[in-house]
Amino acid sequence: MSPLRRFLLAPEAIAGAIILVALFTMALSASLFFPGDPQTIAGPALLPPFQDWSLPLGTDRLGRDVLAELLHGARTSLAVGLAAAAAALAVGAIVGTLAGFAGGLVDEVLMRITDAFQTVPSFLLALAFVSVVGPSLGVVVTAIALGAWTGPARVARAEVLSIRERDFVAGARVIGMHPLEIAFREVLPNALPPVLALSSVIVAAAILTEAALSFLGLGDPNRVTWGGMIAEGRAVLRTAPFLSIIPGVALVLTVLGVYLAGEGVVETTAVRRSLS
Repeated sequence: MSPLRRFLLAPEAIAGAIILVALFTMALSASLFFPGDPQTIAGPALLPPFQDWSLPLGTDRLGRDVLAELLHGARTSLAVGLAAAAAALAVGAIVGTLAGFAGGLVDEVLMRITDAFQTVPSFLLALAFVSVVGPSLGVVVTAIALGAWTGPARVARAEVLSIRERDFVAGARVIGMHPLEIAFREVLPNALPPVLALSSVIVAAAILTEAALSFLGLGDPNRVTWGGMIAEGRAVLRTAPFLSIIPGVALVLTVLGVYLAGEGVVETTAVRRSLS
């Protein structure tokens, strides 16, 4: 049975894939349906949803279109989640590979640095970093990656410690390959699958962290974010709860979709590896 067929036979994988397809569709269609600035005034303030079909999800306190903000906010969530996960996985894989393959003093130093980062909660680290450097999309991505690379580093190190004793690594040493070449060309590709399995968790955590930072006013001020929309709705939570509920539901569904799709991929690859 092909991996794709196994993936499609898992109900949680299908549910996650449907949610992610809807999210990507929202992000890609934002400029098509709302080509202008999503923060421009579009109608009367605090218009409830479904009262005016030109503004199906209503307007916020300043009269901005909630649907336009929602679609453009999906772009920010996806950009931050994917970029932070890619950065964390890349840094973690490199550090874990160097620590596991070199051993000795290099392993000890790199693992103590990893321990130091792990002692600080990732959200507090991101909060402190953004507060010092200043809010922007690149800074938020870097701040989230700073607290997320330690997990992939430990997983990569554990895999490399096992792989480095295998025959093909000894053969690479015999033919005179440089240790770094062996580590990154021969060992790392074989250690990557368990590391990549963490990607769904990192993406989901990154989206939540970005929303929390935006909620606290530390997101990119030039971009619409779901966390910022939720924070905007706090002042009128009693009279216009939809301003916080709509982006909140979108945030929950996104994280759920990423997690379910990731679990489906992990189960599919686990079955394939066990069969092989």
